[in-house]
Amino acid sequence: MPARDEFYEAGDEIYNKYSHPHKVAIVTILSFCAFLGPISSTSILAASPEVVATYHTTGTIFGISNALYLIFMGLSPLLYGPLGTTYGRKKPLVVAAVTFTAFSAGSALAPNLASYFIFRMLTAFQGTGFYICGAAVIADIYRPVERGTCYGYFLSGILIGPALGPLIGGVIVTYSSWRNIFWLQTALSGVSSIGVIVFIPETAHHMRSEELAGLPRKEKAKKLWEWTNPLRVIKLFRYPNILIVGLASASLVWNMYSLLTPIRYVLNPRFNLTSPLEGALFYIAPGAGYLLGTFGGGRWADRCVRKWIRKRGGKRVPEDRLRSCIVAMGGVTPACMLVYGWSVEKRVGGIPLPVICMFVQGVAQLFCFPSINTYCTEVMQKRNSEVLAGNYVIRYVFAAAGTAACLPVIERIGVGWFSTISALFVFVASIGTWMTARYGAGWRENVERKLGEEK
Repeated sequence: MPARDEFYEAGDEIYNKYSHPHKVAIVTILSFCAFLGPISSTSILAASPEVVATYHTTGTIFGISNALYLIFMGLSPLLYGPLGTTYGRKKPLVVAAVTFTAFSAGSALAPNLASYFIFRMLTAFQGTGFYICGAAVIADIYRPVERGTCYGYFLSGILIGPALGPLIGGVIVTYSSWRNIFWLQTALSGVSSIGVIVFIPETAHHMRSEELAGLPRKEKAKKLWEWTNPLRVIKLFRYPNILIVGLASASLVWNMYSLLTPIRYVLNPRFNLTSPLEGALFYIAPGAGYLLGTFGGGRWADRCVRKWIRKRGGKRVPEDRLRSCIVAMGGVTPACMLVYGWSVEKRVGGIPLPVICMFVQGVAQLFCFPSINTYCTEVMQKRNSEVLAGNYVIRYVFAAAGTAACLPVIERIGVGWFSTISALFVFVASIGTWMTARYGAGWRENVERKLGEEK
């Protein structure tokens, strides 16, 4: 790619450090790593009755273990976000990959319910590290007008994982022990560890740890605590644009997990399915949607940015990227959720209608997440790891809530009304996203002014 074109910005030369094939290899490895955390969150769903029987527990307790998994995925960015800013990208990625592998093996060997809970939570805590540092790596090596496309490919691993996981788990539990789900996960994460250690370079343009050189030990400790304090991430929610975009992400992830989690309990009885594999096949539809959306969502976000750069006479405004997801978030996703929920509730449309809704919704979500993730890396460039971390914190808190709440609420009010609540949540979040796209530049300037006053 030429160094200068109509979208060139001062300083873009820094993104020419790596060749295009090298960048593609980096994104491929990162996408594979990002695939591991979410596939682990749902692959065990297909084996829920078998796990319950092994540990002599109940479906409710099993549901709590999955909710805790997502909560720990949400807590993880509070550590990995500041670590990525302080120590760069590679070291946290290596730690995440190696420990994810070890704790996956622990989950496979867990002799009782308590140890199963512990290893699952520890595994979850490492999985989100791939998201935070991986997204920061892409921001390090790609120009802003290229990032949406690359995030689309990167996010495909994150979003395909939850849909593909139950299918893989269904196949395994149909023919062998549920513990083999975690042994497969251990093998895959071992491969990712090798990929990260051998092929991922340190891409950070600046690491705060470099500022520690020559400081007394006490001053170093003070600085490290200031930089890695998890409250740095939480404090970012004081700023309306970051909070609103976080809630937008949360609405989409709530929608995803509250759709995927109860499939075996909702659709199996509805269509008289009996085996884990039959129920797992329903996950192919959203997974195929995520895969198809990979090729269009990120490119659409970049195209929208370029369009507005031209409109503004060469000026790039990060909020313009959010305009690309308004229709998918405010129209397509809520509509699919409503049709899905009420078609199942009222027993109309047979199998094809809910499958089509899940597929279209999967495509729509891949037209939302690249815009949101890229915006998080651009709105506060020097703290992009922390902004992303905050986004994932609120995202997985709501994912955990959706996972824990969906079955009890569906049993109480029905899948139709539960889907209506989910659709309304996404629609309201889309209004907030539209407001951020329109007014967020002023909010962002206020953020930068406040940060300047805090320093």
